[in-house]
Amino acid sequence: MKLTTTAAPHLRTNDDVRKIMIDVFIALTPASVFAVYLFGMKALALLVACVVTAEALEFFIMRVMRGKKDFIPDGSASVTGLLLGLNLSIAVEWWQAILGVIVAVGIAKHVFGGLGKNFWNPALIGRVFLVTSFPVHMTTWLTPFDLQTTATPLMELKQAMRSEIILTGATGSGSFSLSEMFLGTIPGSMGEVSALLLLIGFAYLVIRKRIKIPVPVAFAGSVLLISWIFYIINPIYGHPLYHLLGGGLLLGALFMATDMVTSPMTLKGQLIFGCGCGGITMLIRYFGGFPEGVSFAILIMNALVPLIDIFSRRKIFGAVKSNA
Repeated sequence: MKLTTTAAPHLRTNDDVRKIMIDVFIALTPASVFAVYLFGMKALALLVACVVTAEALEFFIMRVMRGKKDFIPDGSASVTGLLLGLNLSIAVEWWQAILGVIVAVGIAKHVFGGLGKNFWNPALIGRVFLVTSFPVHMTTWLTPFDLQTTATPLMELKQAMRSEIILTGATGSGSFSLSEMFLGTIPGSMGEVSALLLLIGFAYLVIRKRIKIPVPVAFAGSVLLISWIFYIINPIYGHPLYHLLGGGLLLGALFMATDMVTSPMTLKGQLIFGCGCGGITMLIRYFGGFPEGVSFAILIMNALVPLIDIFSRRKIFGAVKSNA
């Protein structure tokens, strides 16, 4: 047998960041196109503004501020911009969206050293900044097509819980049917309205092996379990499918909690992370001041990822116990 000695790494792949980001962008395209169909040209303008600003800002930071003259965009900024745009209400103004991108890319990402070194999901940091800075615009929801101000499914549920009123319908769905929530003909942020298109994009990433499946499974599963327990105790808390399809749960669970940089590496850690996201989300939905808690839940769990990785790391066999 002839053995050949080569330098590390010994396992190689043709994948790179750019290819991965292109796949994520493709996966988000159906939801983005549908958002433009529902909310019109302003939706397109906001999404384009977020993507272009993100890429331009990262190019400026890398080429000018860091002096890396050979920097070539890898698409990660575009994905951050698109995700932030999909998290916006159509009521947000273009300059507010650009401010959110500056915070997401310039602060949440590059202050910590750039791609791979950020602790929190940049798009969610940008969204939370906008929610706290411009709460009226970020929580004003418009109906598809005619763009009339209205309440989202979760806002309606929150109001019903505060008034101790059980929403009408066989599943407690109030003014919105589960089929409407699944297909996406409901008010909400641009990217959260269609569960069907988000699932199609997720399936594409699964086929391309770009995503950590245990995270969204644990996230959605914990939400369903908790909401089912509360629903059994008192239907006022809303049907489990209402919580699954409403708000930004699927957008967050499928595309942001699964971020490779800000989620755990081990299977055990991913399950803990996903369950933590689901638990905090439901805690905020039931007892918090906001009707939605996905963004805050993911960011809180992002901060705990280093501890989760330490706790869930695998045991080393074949070594002295003290050294392992």
